[in-house]
Amino acid sequence: MDYLRLFLVFAKIGGFTFGGGLAMLPILQREIAEKRAWVTQEQLMDYYAIGQCTPGIIAVNVATFVGHQRKGIFGGVIATLGVVTPSVIIISLIAAFISNFQDVLLVRWAFDGIRPAVVALVINAALKIVKKSLVDAWTVAMFAVVLVLSTLTNVSPAVFVLAAGVCGILLKGGNRHAAAA
Repeated sequence: MDYLRLFLVFAKIGGFTFGGGLAMLPILQREIAEKRAWVTQEQLMDYYAIGQCTPGIIAVNVATFVGHQRKGIFGGVIATLGVVTPSVIIISLIAAFISNFQDVLLVRWAFDGIRPAVVALVINAALKIVKKSLVDAWTVAMFAVVLVLSTLTNVSPAVFVLAAGVCGILLKGGNRHAAAA
């Protein structure tokens, strides 16, 4: 039953999210952190950060991490299958009929409406993360530096996440050693 629930929750996430991994963040927050408390907001942020640094789709990586945490290796596989199954079905159907609908004005209008809604949901999720993540002067400074650099350069997000992790180790770990001395 737990495996079925794991599959169905991630199938729901995979089936009702448009726009990829970042767009899934609000639904992931609501479904697995807030509603079910399978992970904390902090754990979800950690999984999301690791998911950006590892190969593959962020949502698949997060599903794998959460499933593994809940039910081991098989749980990771089940959660991963859950999140990708709706996409595989939907994309297969779209591929079969795309040439018939790509120029339909109603379809284009629907996607014109979906895009701003996804942006609003992503901003909402980001604001929730900001409240939990920017807790002191150094985290605010790190945020500002990464925001500016990621806006002005084409550096991979993985580089920023890894560099921020190293900075966290150096700054926080250095403070711990200084406090212990």
